[in-house]
Amino acid sequence: MERRPGVPRLLREINDRAALELLLATGPMTRGQIGDLTGLSKVTASQTLARLEERGLVEVVGTQVGGRGPNAALYSVIPSSAYVAGLEVGPELVSAVIADIHGHTIAEVTVEPDGQDDPVAVVHGAITKACRSAKLSISKLRGVVIGTPGVVDPRSGDIRFSFDLPGWHEGIHEALAGDLRRQVTIENDVNLAAIAERADGAAKGVGDFVLLWASRGLGLAIMLGGRLHRGRSGSAGEIGYLPVPGVPLPEDIRTQPGRLPSLAGGLQSLVSAEAVTELARGYGFAAASATEAVKVAVAAGASGEPMLDEIAHRLALGVAAVCVILDPGLVVLAGEVGHAGGAALTSRVEEAVARICPVRPQVVTTTVTDKNPVLRGAVLAALDQVREELLAP
Repeated sequence: MERRPGVPRLLREINDRAALELLLATGPMTRGQIGDLTGLSKVTASQTLARLEERGLVEVVGTQVGGRGPNAALYSVIPSSAYVAGLEVGPELVSAVIADIHGHTIAEVTVEPDGQDDPVAVVHGAITKACRSAKLSISKLRGVVIGTPGVVDPRSGDIRFSFDLPGWHEGIHEALAGDLRRQVTIENDVNLAAIAERADGAAKGVGDFVLLWASRGLGLAIMLGGRLHRGRSGSAGEIGYLPVPGVPLPEDIRTQPGRLPSLAGGLQSLVSAEAVTELARGYGFAAASATEAVKVAVAAGASGEPMLDEIAHRLALGVAAVCVILDPGLVVLAGEVGHAGGAALTSRVEEAVARICPVRPQVVTTTVTDKNPVLRGAVLAALDQVREELLAP
C-alpha cells in the first residue's frame, strides 16, 4: 500500500481534484456553489481555486448576477489547459480527433493509409493532419489513445490477433510513444465503444453491463463495477472465438496473419458481416452490406421476421454464454448490425436468451449519438488519463 505522508498536502490534492471534476462536469460555478457541492468551507474553496488558477487550470469567465450582495465571480476550467488525441485505426481508414480538456472536439480528420504499412507513419500522419486542422502543435497533446481491433497485451501495450492490421506487430506501442514523445495507449476498439456507451449512451451510470459489437466482425466489452474487465491476457470479450456446436472451431489463428476473422470459425462465422449478408440472400433479400440487409429485413415487416429471428438466435448464443457467467443485467447491442436492427432485433435477442438460459438480461440498442463511438471512447479514455496527471503531485 502506498504511504502518503503529509496529511495537509493529501487533503489539498483531494480538494483540488473535487473542484476540478465538478467544474468539468457542470460548467462555470461560483466559489460558493463549489463550496456547497463539495462540502468545502468558503476559505478552503477560495484556497482551492487559487491553487488551480496558479496551475493554469481555471479562470474567471464572468459573474453571476441576481443574487444578494456583490456579483460573484464564475470560475471555469480553461479549455486550452490540456489537449488529447483519440484515434480509430482500421485496415482502410484512420480517423483522428483532437479535443480540449472539456472533451469538446477541436478537429476531426480521416485519412487513408494508401498502402503505407508502417503504423508509426500512419498514426503520425493522421495526428499531424488533425493538429494542423486544429491549429495546434503536436507538442500540446497531453495524451493519445488509439482504438484498434484485436487483443491488447497488458504487459507490452501492443496489439495481438488483429488480422486486418498485420503491420501492428510487437514493439509498435513503444515505437509510437517514442515517435510522438508522449504517453500513448492502444485499446481494443469495442472497449472504447463501451466507455462511450457508459458516458453518453444506454449504459449511462450503469456499473455492470456488456456491449456486443456486431459489425464487420464480432466483439464484446465487459464493464464490471464501472471498470473495463480485460482479463489476465487482455483477451476478455473476444467472443468471436466462442466455440459453437455445428460450426468449425477456430484453428491455427496464430499462424495466419491477414486472414479475415469471418473465416476463422466459432461464433464469428455465424454473425460476421459476410455471414449476415449471405443469410439475407438465403431469405430473398439482396443487399450490398450487412447493415443494408438488416435494415431491409426490418422494413419488410412480417416477411423479414424469419431472418431477424435467425440473426437474433445466433447472437443469443454468445449473449447467453456471457450472461450465465457474468449475469450483467444489461446487454447493449452496438455496431452497424446492432444499430440497424434496433428494437426489432434487441427484443428478439432478449427473448432468445431467455429461452436457452436461466438469465434474462435487458437487451437494448446503443443510444450513443456520436457518429463514431470508438473515437468518442478514445477521447474519453485519454481525458481520464490526462485529468489524473494534471493534479499529480
